[in-house]
Amino acid sequence: MSIGDGSSSAPLESPAFPPLLRTLAVVLVVDLFAFAIWSLPSLRAAEWTTGALVVMGIAALCVVWVGYWIVYSRTRLEGDVLVQTWLWDKRVSAQDVAQLKLVHIRMLERVIAPRLLVRRRMGGITWFHASDPAVLIAFGERVAQRTMPSPTAPEAGAR
Repeated sequence: MSIGDGSSSAPLESPAFPPLLRTLAVVLVVDLFAFAIWSLPSLRAAEWTTGALVVMGIAALCVVWVGYWIVYSRTRLEGDVLVQTWLWDKRVSAQDVAQLKLVHIRMLERVIAPRLLVRRRMGGITWFHASDPAVLIAFGERVAQRTMPSPTAPEAGAR
């Protein structure tokens, strides 16, 4: 996809988090539940209130829910709109951006995904993660194209 022509033929897309981090999330969730099963005999011996069981159940659901979204979250550039699926979908249009900041630590990119801090014109800050920094850079270029003044055509009669 060419950034300069403004076409939106094929959207750029990337997993939101790098493969190593997604694998680590799966391992941690599985290990946490394996530990819970291993601890089941001592957990059964304890006296549980209804409130404590509800809190434990909600905590387990939160762990699974966040783990799922770390694994399956994607970041996509559709035209001038950057979208990331997450616990709640994040979406920002290039025309709504007041400021961008790309945070990318190349030495740690296998564990820490490159991220883009987006400040909106009407207030609000949103972080977008993408394991492929090209998606975030392409969005930054789209924002720059919108903020740069368009070159004026030379007058026909001027010499």
